Amino acid sequence: MEKILVINPGSTSTKIAVYEDDRQIFVNSIEHAPEEIEKYDAIYDQYEFRRDLIIDEIEKNGVKPTDLTCIVSRGGLLPPVPAGAFKVNQDMCDQLRLHPVNEHASNLGAAIAFSIAEANNIPAYIYDPVTVDELAPIARITGMKELQRKGLGHNLNMRAMAHKYAEQIGKKYEDVTVIVAHMGGGVTVSLHHNGKIIDTVNDEEGPFSPERAGGVPVPQILDMAYSGKYDIKTLKKKLKNTSGLQAYLGTKDAREVESMIEGGNGEAELIYQAMAYQISKEIGALSTVVNGKVDAIILTGGIAYSKMFTNWISGRTKFIAPIAILAGENEMDALASGALRVMRGDEEARIFVKNF
Repeated sequence: MEKILVINPGSTSTKIAVYEDDRQIFVNSIEHAPEEIEKYDAIYDQYEFRRDLIIDEIEKNGVKPTDLTCIVSRGGLLPPVPAGAFKVNQDMCDQLRLHPVNEHASNLGAAIAFSIAEANNIPAYIYDPVTVDELAPIARITGMKELQRKGLGHNLNMRAMAHKYAEQIGKKYEDVTVIVAHMGGGVTVSLHHNGKIIDTVNDEEGPFSPERAGGVPVPQILDMAYSGKYDIKTLKKKLKNTSGLQAYLGTKDAREVESMIEGGNGEAELIYQAMAYQISKEIGALSTVVNGKVDAIILTGGIAYSKMFTNWISGRTKFIAPIAILAGENEMDALASGALRVMRGDEEARIFVKNF
């Protein structure tokens, strides 16, 4: 039996869980007060602080580090990598400490996992980081030679749900073609074919989401950028944190929006339907990449719990393929399942080599 520690560092919390094979023993979110985080000049300076809290927490729940057979963490912002598992090594820790793609608390995960694993002579892995990029060459072309599309998105949950669907119908992930729409605080729609995410549309270029603008008209955004009303930091925050449902309706909570609709708020219904409409359009667009030969459309993420929202998408897209609703974020389960596949020999972990 494998006993797996799962680590998922966020900006103000560190989620941890312990699994025995695929059964979750416990899960907890260690909250970090602002005054604790503000003590550290850089994210990576929090490494020992968070590691020690994790060890204390699992021991409080009756698990000793010596009981573990492996550790898996949410992957940090590495340069573009293939999907699947990577064994954590010093190169990876150096990359995330010295040359990450961007600063984010998830960059701590590999180092914490590596430290605990090394002390207990067990392996540590990351699985499906945000920077998984397997786009087909044709999908990268933008129309501007200086720019190319990238495969950023909610890869961890999307691939996990594609694997889950394949298992439910008695097939391997590599043998199904599915479109997965992850619908949470952000939205990503992806096409999985022959075991790879060959095209993906995230909310930097596609549908708007509860708090993000999605793809916006370029001439208009250029006018805003040069209007003198915004600096780049403010405009980026507007695009990523205060647009979407938040900007139109004053909330990013889809449940509150549905309450508005049930109370007769016509604007709320229009905006909420528009988000479903845009997601549906991207599902339709991705289906053309494989000539419409899609086994299923999978709706996942927190908003997939909404029957109202999923019905709108299903109504527009069910002509393409059957709809499978696998709601929830599922990150901890996804990480544990990925590590378990490696430990059982069903998947081989890649080795990361730093690029600086």
